[in-house]
Amino acid sequence: MDLRSELLKSIWYAFTALDVEKSGKVSKSQLKVLSHNLYTVLCIPHDPAALEEHFRDDDDGPVSSQGYMPYLNKYILDKVEEGTFVKENVDELCWTLTAKKNYRPEGKCVLPGKDAFRLWCLFIFLSEDRYPLVIIPDEVQYLLKKLCMAMSIELNSVELEDFISQDSVQQNGFIVWAFLEMMNSGKLMRGIAKETISMAIEEVYREIVGDVLKEGYLWKKGQLRRNWIERWFTLRPSTLIYFASEDRKDRKGNIQLDGNCCVEVLPDRDGKRCMFCLKTLTKTYELSASDTKQRQEWTTAIQTAIRLHVEGKTSLHKDLKLKRREQREQREKRREAKEQELQRLRALQEERERKMAELELLKEAQRQAQVLLEQDELRRRQQHEQLQQALEIQLKEAEEARASMQAEMVLKEAEAERQRKRIKELEAMQQRLEEALQQEIKARQDEEAFRYAQARLLAEEEEKMKALMSLREEQEDYIQRAQREKQELKQEMESKSRSLEEAQTQLEEVRANRHRVDQDVVAAQRKLRQASTNVKHWNVQMNRLMHPIGPGEKRPSGGGSFSSFRIPSQKDPGLRLRQKSDEQDEESKENVESRGGCESDKRLSTNGDMEIP
Repeated sequence: MDLRSELLKSIWYAFTALDVEKSGKVSKSQLKVLSHNLYTVLCIPHDPAALEEHFRDDDDGPVSSQGYMPYLNKYILDKVEEGTFVKENVDELCWTLTAKKNYRPEGKCVLPGKDAFRLWCLFIFLSEDRYPLVIIPDEVQYLLKKLCMAMSIELNSVELEDFISQDSVQQNGFIVWAFLEMMNSGKLMRGIAKETISMAIEEVYREIVGDVLKEGYLWKKGQLRRNWIERWFTLRPSTLIYFASEDRKDRKGNIQLDGNCCVEVLPDRDGKRCMFCLKTLTKTYELSASDTKQRQEWTTAIQTAIRLHVEGKTSLHKDLKLKRREQREQREKRREAKEQELQRLRALQEERERKMAELELLKEAQRQAQVLLEQDELRRRQQHEQLQQALEIQLKEAEEARASMQAEMVLKEAEAERQRKRIKELEAMQQRLEEALQQEIKARQDEEAFRYAQARLLAEEEEKMKALMSLREEQEDYIQRAQREKQELKQEMESKSRSLEEAQTQLEEVRANRHRVDQDVVAAQRKLRQASTNVKHWNVQMNRLMHPIGPGEKRPSGGGSFSSFRIPSQKDPGLRLRQKSDEQDEESKENVESRGGCESDKRLSTNGDMEIP
């Protein structure tokens, strides 16, 4: 708060005191007197011509505060220079004008006029920067705490809270006359002597308004005579002044404080205790306090004064007031943020309630849909039961068909057993042929010496080949018969498969119970595949046996296996026909065996395929 703002606050009270009718306007004659007095107390040269020119008698009516402000700013406040006048004189002038009209203590007066004036000055210092001037409860509480600390008592918070709880105070804050009335009532400082209250008010006034950081007696060591003398010291942000006594009439010296000054604690000596020194660029002042506490307070206060001067601040309490205002603004912002958050939470709560109502409606719709779903489920169950009955009937028919197919599979198994016996005979024959081949290999090694013996062996071999050819013809007849039977069985299977496929689509739910049967079918198929593989192997061996090695031909080295036989020429038509017939026979046998495995003991599986148990 600058000097102009401080002066305007005091002048505002003087202006409103001259407004007798409370219309916001003051007569020109009264403003002339007020302006003349302000010239005097502010030590500004009088300018009668400007005064008379601005307040001519031919102007219409009184002047409002807005009309008086241009003159006040131009001819008075703009010419004010800090340090050329005493601020207390300006306050006394304005207090004198406003107290006559507004300050009328009733009953037993607690505060003398001087104390009321100082409280009025404190009120102006701590008031908000808006008109009409008010002071918020936090600043009132701060001021009262300072007064109570000066009197070493506790603040009566109950009475203060009762006064603050009034509606007018909560909405607008304290006005100065309500504040003085509260102080005059004596409720806050009941039982305390007037002299004590006056001393506390003066101390707080000098500290806050007079910028006195600390004052009191200290022993000072002289610069020339080096003796110790007790002086009254007054510390302000830029100076440390000392007087002969506490009435501050006989000023003995002034110590200017700046960033080059420092304070140091000294040890006790020369019969003095609690010593410390203040060092400047030119001198060192040795001082002694009454006790350690006082020394600590003085050193801290001097360091604070030096810090304020370095920071360019002229008043500690102005800085503290700005900090308190910033803290209040931050609290207000946090409160507004909390209110916004609460509003947002309330909006969210309303939205949640709305969604809960919508959820209830959805639940009701869901319950209705559940009822409809249960009805549909009941209808589906009835249809399923009817379908299940129809499937059971079809299953019985399928079981009968499977029994007939099992009988046919038994016949096929007997035929397969005969085929296995035939394969055993062929294996024995293969063994004998291998022995003959071993002998032939030996004969070829001794070909020159045993040519006649070889011819005899070849003749025996031709006879054996004739026997094998007869066996081959019998086998071809058997294969042809098997092919015809296979064709007939295939047609029969196709017709039955079509009928079974129609039943498969309706028996999906009863297939899980056939797992054990499926395992048996897999085992039977594995046996049939093994038998088919053996038949195929011996058919290949028979093919090789039907093509003997001619005279003069050499066998490739590699022992007596059938793989060492000579491959017949592809130009032999009979041979090609026999090979083609053999391949067809092998393929037909494989198809018959696979079909026979599929037809024996068929069961309906869970995936809709027919398998052999």
